[in-house]
Amino acid sequence: MEIKELRVNGQRLRQSLERMATIGATPAGGVHRLALSDEDKEARDLFIRWLKDLELDVTIDEMGNIFGRRGGRNNDLSPVMSGSHMDSQPSGGRFDGILGVMGTLEVLRTLHENQVMTERPIVIADWTNEEGSRFSPAMVGSGVWAGALERNWAYSRTDRNGNRFEDELIRIGYKGPAPCEKWPVHCYYEYHIEQGPILEREQKVIGAPKGIVCLHWYDVYLEGEANQVGPTPMEGRHDALCAAAEMILKVNELPERMGGNLVSTVGEIQSYPNSRNIIPDKVHFTVDIRSWDDDQAMSAWKLLREDFEAIASRRGCPIKMEETWKVEHSPFDEKLVQRILNIADQLSYSNLYMVSGAGHDASYMNQVCPTAMIFVPSIGGRSHVEVENTNWEDCEAGANTLLHAIIGSAQES
Repeated sequence: MEIKELRVNGQRLRQSLERMATIGATPAGGVHRLALSDEDKEARDLFIRWLKDLELDVTIDEMGNIFGRRGGRNNDLSPVMSGSHMDSQPSGGRFDGILGVMGTLEVLRTLHENQVMTERPIVIADWTNEEGSRFSPAMVGSGVWAGALERNWAYSRTDRNGNRFEDELIRIGYKGPAPCEKWPVHCYYEYHIEQGPILEREQKVIGAPKGIVCLHWYDVYLEGEANQVGPTPMEGRHDALCAAAEMILKVNELPERMGGNLVSTVGEIQSYPNSRNIIPDKVHFTVDIRSWDDDQAMSAWKLLREDFEAIASRRGCPIKMEETWKVEHSPFDEKLVQRILNIADQLSYSNLYMVSGAGHDASYMNQVCPTAMIFVPSIGGRSHVEVENTNWEDCEAGANTLLHAIIGSAQES
């Protein structure tokens, strides 16, 4: 069979995805597979068995990132890399992240069974803690590997129960011996569901984003004064939750006030002591700001800070604000993006040049080597929820596009 006629096995890809979806499966059809959990370990163990079935050289680094290397004719050349992540959001979906790992695995299976030898090696990657839902921030494994985040700082991150990242990595047996540091990579592809409504709305099968928006995460801590709710008059209260409520509305109003293409969200909130008959005296909430324009995102946060300080002062609730994470917008390699669009045309898949509003490990890989992504539609634009879904035909189309993108780059001398 000629290279141009190669296609992935869509049924096998579906079976791989459905098998992975049983690990951490939720009653409503989603997945609860948090980073470094027992479910994450089970998925990793299965993934490594599949890699060894293909006789790949498997490496696990000190951040738990898993790499499977397929040799090329010239192993002195830097490899083509492709991958994503296997951890999920709490009660997340069956396709987010894992499609990129299983899609790349299916590409390697296709090359293996057709005995296709590429000039360059090919590396499949599973990055640790992409979601950041258990250990904040997101994309920690790729961030440390790329040199953008400090390893010991990442090790010290804790979940809500006080469990340390490094301790949990050791507990599940995935603190590997290899150093977590970048090496030369020819290029990187990441295959993913869109996680938004654009492709479905435009009736396109393949999306080729020009890049990823910037991502800014902030943590806000408020202190009030606890008291019994019945005997305490409304006037003179220092209710930290009421102060937070005002601030959260300011976050929701922010994009309209900025007058630009920006989104801002409060996705997490904790109130203490969290009792119905005690005035809250402590509140912690998060702020997520995203834009293609880095300066706009910084200006938006400056405006929010001023609003927050004014509200905190008026309500008598001292405030502390921390910048938890910041990644600048990531414009992808134009040649790789065009390659994806050309391949989609050659395979007769409708396609769209677009922007990614979600964060991905590709943001950090973009700092290391030429990078591009392949999107397929999310039904109803839903993601990070149990009803997340993508048509199996679209999954296969995206994997075929990835197959020929990887082959094209891996045949370059």
